[in-house]
Amino acid sequence: MSYGQGGSQQQWDPWKPHSQQPWNSGSSGQSPDWAALAEASEARAKRRRLLFIGGGALATVAIGTAVAVAVVSAGGNNETAGGPSSQLPGSADIPSATSTVPSFAPTSAPPPLDPKDFIASAKKDRAPLGPDILFPGTQLTMGETVYKKGPTADTRNCASAAKATLPKVLGDNDCTRLMRVTYTKDNVAVTVGVAVFDTEAQALKAKQQADKKSIIKSLAGGGVKEFCDGAVCRSTINSYGRYAYFTLAGFTNGKDVTTKDTAVFSTGDDLAEFTFRQIRRRGEAQASAAANE
Repeated sequence: MSYGQGGSQQQWDPWKPHSQQPWNSGSSGQSPDWAALAEASEARAKRRRLLFIGGGALATVAIGTAVAVAVVSAGGNNETAGGPSSQLPGSADIPSATSTVPSFAPTSAPPPLDPKDFIASAKKDRAPLGPDILFPGTQLTMGETVYKKGPTADTRNCASAAKATLPKVLGDNDCTRLMRVTYTKDNVAVTVGVAVFDTEAQALKAKQQADKKSIIKSLAGGGVKEFCDGAVCRSTINSYGRYAYFTLAGFTNGKDVTTKDTAVFSTGDDLAEFTFRQIRRRGEAQASAAANE
């Protein structure tokens, strides 16, 4: 009679959890089947290797799929308004390190002040004024020609320093001041007269109303002999801003001036040009001072 558990014994399966290895009591006298155990261990190791390789392949496929999806998403249009925030922007939307630095329009500077505005009226023409300011120094150089400065005169009675038709022209246009200076070279002398008005319009009107008989009085003295007193002389008239300026050129020996006397004409032209420059510089100086305030 045999004693033991009833029913058939449970077989040991190495792949089933909680299964038990068969065990025989020492009374049976049987030993474990070592060949079967070795075969089962080798089968288990082989299956583990297959599972590891298969799992690695699946992981590689999954990563490749994720990259492919990311690349496709980056190349597609992102025009849908509620798209996922993880989508990459297109290459045109990504700032480049070599992108052009934004440029800005230069600030427009105020227009420069017009020098003529400062000599167009007495209200703005406030700089000191006098014959020695307009005609400084003791001589004048124009090109290669040097003129010696003679006497100067300054009067508020404009008509007293004019002759023929000029006194009336100056009075009708409210001349406020008349300055004179004489320059000489050899036996030629020229007197420059600068008439001052309150406005540019008055000076321009005086120029337009003057005729060939509208001349200033020659200024002698200080070593300069009388000239253009009864002799034929050459005269000019012009205006700039609120100033009208005149020249009267002739010989100091009383000789009449003819069209062949180029020295007289060039002397008168040089002094007229210098006077214009001095009046213009007066405006430039005041415009520059106003711009720097």
